[in-house]
Amino acid sequence: MHAASLTVALITDVFPIRDDEQRLLTHLREAKARGAQLAVLPELPLNRWAPMSQVPSDADAEPPYGPRESAMAVAARATGLAVLGGAIVRDQTNDRRHNTAVLFGADGEELLRYRKIHLPDEEGYWEAHHYDPGGELQAPADVGGFGIGVQVCSDANRPQGCNALAAMGADAILLPRATPAETYPRWRLVLRANAVTSCAYVISVNRPGTRSQGVIGGPSMVAGPSGEVLLETRDPVATITLEKSVLARARQEYPGYLDVRAGVYARAWQAARKGRD
Repeated sequence: MHAASLTVALITDVFPIRDDEQRLLTHLREAKARGAQLAVLPELPLNRWAPMSQVPSDADAEPPYGPRESAMAVAARATGLAVLGGAIVRDQTNDRRHNTAVLFGADGEELLRYRKIHLPDEEGYWEAHHYDPGGELQAPADVGGFGIGVQVCSDANRPQGCNALAAMGADAILLPRATPAETYPRWRLVLRANAVTSCAYVISVNRPGTRSQGVIGGPSMVAGPSGEVLLETRDPVATITLEKSVLARARQEYPGYLDVRAGVYARAWQAARKGRD
């Protein structure tokens, strides 16, 4: 029997020093008490915001299943929540670094691993100096009977990713981010557009911050599959319940019932690539 609903917690807080991990557990326990089954953390939640500088540090990165990943896996297992977190992960085969989102199940086991594809490179967001871009989408994972897809921050500005994840079975697309308050109106528009064109929930949890950190957080938000804004919050813990019936209705209405003509667009992208070569 398929689940009719899924309650998701948005954790708008970061935990860049070891002593912060107890606060992470406190937030997750509060989310669990509110009925959450899945918690979404901001972009790189256990890191300081390193891309404020152009100079990378070895201390910001870790191998797969390093201390930051392990702390999130332990927190998931301790609270019985699926948790989307992330870290700067160093590839063991080529030593390249990637901004990596990891979805842990309620037992602390990895369900999905995704490397951020689109990297900004500008004042306060020198991300291309800190890690390499990923190269592929990951098929959605199942959490509580819902297909869960993952993007990271700037990836939302290339909506093909969200559209493809929905076509692969994503009911909700989780999108941790680190963006300043002054750009929030544009992000709100982009996230709503991705939700309505994908006919999926889009859940984006922003990284809070201060001017000294170079990141001034706008709200976290949830857009429904018809494009409506369901939640905007700066609270450290907020919850929302996703409904399969809402997804079904959006997919029966316009534009949800339109065909997904993947072959048409694949050929167009191939032609565009040839034109650049």
